[in-house]
Amino acid sequence: MNQTDHRIYIAGHRGMVGSAIRRRLEANGCKNLICRSHKELDLTRQQDVEDFFEKERPEHVFLCAAKVGGILANSTYTAQFIYENTMIAANVIHASHKYGVKKLLNLGSSCIYPRSAPQPLKEEYLLTSELEPTNEPYAIAKIAAIKLCRYYNEQYGTNFMSVMPTNLYGPNDNFDLETSHVLPALIRKLHLAKLLSQKDYKAINSDLEKFGNCLPSGSSDNPVLISGHLSGSGIHQDRVALWGTGEPEREFLYADDMSDACVFLMENYDAKDIGEFINVGAGTDITIKELAKMISEIVGYRGSIEWDNTKPDGTLQKLLDISRIQNKGWAAKTSLEKGIEKTYKWYLTNL
Repeated sequence: MNQTDHRIYIAGHRGMVGSAIRRRLEANGCKNLICRSHKELDLTRQQDVEDFFEKERPEHVFLCAAKVGGILANSTYTAQFIYENTMIAANVIHASHKYGVKKLLNLGSSCIYPRSAPQPLKEEYLLTSELEPTNEPYAIAKIAAIKLCRYYNEQYGTNFMSVMPTNLYGPNDNFDLETSHVLPALIRKLHLAKLLSQKDYKAINSDLEKFGNCLPSGSSDNPVLISGHLSGSGIHQDRVALWGTGEPEREFLYADDMSDACVFLMENYDAKDIGEFINVGAGTDITIKELAKMISEIVGYRGSIEWDNTKPDGTLQKLLDISRIQNKGWAAKTSLEKGIEKTYKWYLTNL
């Protein structure tokens, strides 16, 4: 993949990681990047995927496409999460084998690990005990993708590797108030709360139109209705209500660092060199309370934060053991604070 004329397919190129990989490859001078939107190619449809591979014949594949979300989305759309993610993985991995892809990188998730696994999470802890119930459907689909890569390698001699990132964030993240992960959700809630405290209803409307959760028709000019609409997401003029206790600890990795790790592995290693899969993370974690405080300072939110402990916390800690990828010569470059600053700047720019 070191040659710039190789045909490289990025599945999920509009997503956070896929778009970061695309930026990285373009910066490296890669000329034959193959990209399709969901509207152009539905990866859950096997025949469509095989027709695409037969026509385009990619040599390398980055499998970043997935249906993703936080605790609320995972708990609400359980059937969609397991079905869509399983189908995407099965179709792309099988077509990559069938049409002679030289190397594939499958993007997983740290939620594959058991809820009660020791910290930090080592690769060998996979399937040693029960999963976290709030994201089990997604985790099962991601585990299936790992096993697909492994067994295609064993039976057919393919070169399909899997990487397990920690919690990712950055430009092109999902900021929807119902389906986003914790970090982008905090950025958006605290930003909207700041605007609400400033009574900047025009800016709130622009935000809702751009990033979702729009107001009901006819209420965009009504401050009372706007405030009522945001209160449904825990956003008020003087406070923000957040799920859980704030005590769980999470590790976060900036998307451009993740893309750097993916390209590094694809260029320098084969599946046999990394085993069934390899962890990619920052190596440190932070409580959700500490994260909320950091984001408040970056966003400029001055109100209070309340914690609703009737809502689930999810797994209490998820810190990856990243010794294996560090031993191969890779480490993250972006601090959490700097990464959040970059992400918030992108957020404001895209309003």
